[in-house]
Amino acid sequence: MESIRLHIKDFISLATDSLSLDVRSPSEYKHAHIPGAINLPLFSDEERKRVGTAYKQVSREVAIKIGLDFFGPKMRNMVEEVEKLITQETKCSQVKEVKLFIYCWRGGMRSAAVAWLLQLYGFDVTILANGYKAFRNYVLDSFKYNFSFKVVGGFTGSGKTEVIKELIRRGKPVIDLEELACHKGSAFGSLNMPSQPTQEMFENKLATLLFPFMQPDVWEVWVEDESQRIGDINIPMELWTQMRSAPVYFLDIAFEKRLQHIVEEYGSQDSFKLLNSIERISRRLGGLNTKKAIEYLHDGNLTECFAILLKYYDKYYLRGLHNRDNLTTLLQTIPCEGVNSGNLEYLISKHSTV
Repeated sequence: MESIRLHIKDFISLATDSLSLDVRSPSEYKHAHIPGAINLPLFSDEERKRVGTAYKQVSREVAIKIGLDFFGPKMRNMVEEVEKLITQETKCSQVKEVKLFIYCWRGGMRSAAVAWLLQLYGFDVTILANGYKAFRNYVLDSFKYNFSFKVVGGFTGSGKTEVIKELIRRGKPVIDLEELACHKGSAFGSLNMPSQPTQEMFENKLATLLFPFMQPDVWEVWVEDESQRIGDINIPMELWTQMRSAPVYFLDIAFEKRLQHIVEEYGSQDSFKLLNSIERISRRLGGLNTKKAIEYLHDGNLTECFAILLKYYDKYYLRGLHNRDNLTTLLQTIPCEGVNSGNLEYLISKHSTV
């Protein structure tokens, strides 16, 4: 019996709450994969290289025979690994009742081979037509969709991230770009954060979160105002352009309040890490400001140190804010007494129609 093959939209829709298996090599999976998929490699990286070389330099038939040499001894282990994954991931004791969704790079021999084995054993298997390549094309196409973004803006230290988190908690349509990028955007943005994903994996995760909002009845999605670059990650240009033309709800909070918030957030960090962060922006900060900030840091005067940095980021953000077309019609200023002091309630009650 031949496995069912689904095109990308149907595959994503049906595979969301099921077990997805990426049968590409470990390095392919590590670079980027469909979010939620688990790696069940048919070949190791070295085996894949040998099969691919034979395919290109000798013939398809020779490559298949080499692949079978690798595949044969793994069959039982792969079946047992899938049984274990089903038990662990789905908590289902009747393992053969769980639908399996499988993909490789192009939806070719690797996915077909694994699907044949698992189907032979009795599993219900579906293959992604045209494989991971189809998913990537769908991801890139999704960024061209005309989303209706609403942007939470404000200078550094305004608590924009806290507002985003609270909007998520309240069930509003939100994309947390900094969480996806594993970076908070500033020179200190990597502190206490996991390693950033690859650009491709960031895009995959971002698109997966955007898919449910590609509907006519979803007409606002909240995001935090960001530069196009978040650490080493770039927001796709199509999305960033849309964000730049979206309404901005600017949390207007006094410098001293924001400075206090920054000191509380980063003041307990290791001084060596703070020093490295300052040195990374030294060229843009300027020699004199860099020197003063480092001196204050060495003296333990974090308030004066961060005040220098905050003034720099205010200038940087203000330039980006005004580098928008039709800013006068896009910008709505929300006066706030301090970080998190009533600003969220005002934002939701006055500016969200969800």
